[in-house]
Amino acid sequence: MTPEDLATTAIPTPPDPTPGRRAQALLICIAAAFLTLLDVSIVTVALPSMEEHLHLTPADVTWSLAGYTLTFGLMLVPAGRLGDEFGRRKIFVIGMVLFIVTGVLCGVAPNAVWLDASRLARGVAAGLIAPQVVGMLHQMYPARERGRAFGYYGATVSLSTAIGPLLGGVILHVFGTGEGWRWVFLAFIPLDVVVLFLALRLLPRGHRVEARRTLDLVGVLVLGLAVTAVMLPLLQSGDWVDRRWWLTWTGLALLVVFVLRERSVARQGRQPLVDLNLFRERHYWVGTLVAASLYGGFTGIFIVLTQFLQQGLGYTALHAALSIVAFTVGSAVCGVISGRIVHRVGAPLVIGGTAVTAVGLAATALVVGGSSGSGALMGLLLAGPLLVAGCGAGCVIAANQTLALHRVPREEGSTAAGVYQTGMKIGTSLGTALATSLLFSRIAATHGDWAAAAQTGLIGAAALAAVAFLVALPGFTLGGRDSAPGVVEEEEAEMAR
Repeated sequence: MTPEDLATTAIPTPPDPTPGRRAQALLICIAAAFLTLLDVSIVTVALPSMEEHLHLTPADVTWSLAGYTLTFGLMLVPAGRLGDEFGRRKIFVIGMVLFIVTGVLCGVAPNAVWLDASRLARGVAAGLIAPQVVGMLHQMYPARERGRAFGYYGATVSLSTAIGPLLGGVILHVFGTGEGWRWVFLAFIPLDVVVLFLALRLLPRGHRVEARRTLDLVGVLVLGLAVTAVMLPLLQSGDWVDRRWWLTWTGLALLVVFVLRERSVARQGRQPLVDLNLFRERHYWVGTLVAASLYGGFTGIFIVLTQFLQQGLGYTALHAALSIVAFTVGSAVCGVISGRIVHRVGAPLVIGGTAVTAVGLAATALVVGGSSGSGALMGLLLAGPLLVAGCGAGCVIAANQTLALHRVPREEGSTAAGVYQTGMKIGTSLGTALATSLLFSRIAATHGDWAAAAQTGLIGAAALAAVAFLVALPGFTLGGRDSAPGVVEEEEAEMAR
């Protein structure tokens, strides 16, 4: 046996868990995904209280939000490789322990520096967990059943994104606006502990390589610098034209360097950080681009609408959150349904879902633009188009992830998920930056016309959703194999062997 053979020899994969054990593990994975993604959105409603109590500067406010997203995104790919190499359950547990510790540190923060540092570390913890969740779903479920699992996961993503401001509003209402912001972090610690305990008992151990392969640390450094350079201008506050776009070009250049390095590492017979053969599968790279565009489209609307409803129409934080709950309901319900039917419907579900999302967001912009300052009925008027947009997004989230990952071998599941989720994070940052920049630029230009400003921000969000449609339509339909993943289960098994 050659050294190359030894390096790739793996302990035989344990038998797939029983349906009952698999359902329990699915629940743990969904709970962990919900908690890590909730932390992105729940903090937004507590910012005024945190700003007053800790005397946060505008830069501190930006980093309390953007820092979490940045380190979350930075960790996804290396954490995915660590999970594939050393065991997803092990990395998941380490991430949950760190997530609990950093949650406590955020909750007891005495000053801005402490809070920002804790948020950065908390993003690292979330980045360790996220690719293991998708990797374990990919590992536990055969191709035909994987869509259903991703359906529940997709519904969780939508729910956590939209319900964060609502839960934050409830917590502040119960504990008060003085010290209530601390409970935004502390209230979920008991649930974090329960998830950790159950993970130790119920998550499958999986397998790791017999001969441990060293992590490509140079690749980690280059990719980390590249992602940081791409994301920093998107996470900056201030006007769109004032952002440091030279960093974006630097980041893109570093990505080229990263690709060249990974090819060199593979030619030398060593394990690259990312197996570039993943991108030979058209569904994978198309699905990643669709996810980045779609998440960029719908995540920005929550900041735009909550600002419009609170600042423009005088809604409370709780009332504003309730006014946009229709998106959450639509995305959650359709996410579950699409996961159940994606193996039969395939790519048309993603194509149609992106189109419906773009139409729903455009209709939302029309409703907001025609409000003429009428606040009392705005929540009801928004329900229809937001429900349409949510249903479209729900159809895409689960189905697109299933299509993107269904031909990925199980042993590469966490790494592939890490790359996919990095695209999502960059898209989320782009969408948030675009929507908020358009919102506040329009506010300044119109001297406080919140309806016109919110409409402009929503048009930008609808445009990004339309980009997802324009990517999905040719990407999933032209020059490829059958786009319904349920029929390729035998192919996947052959690839895994």
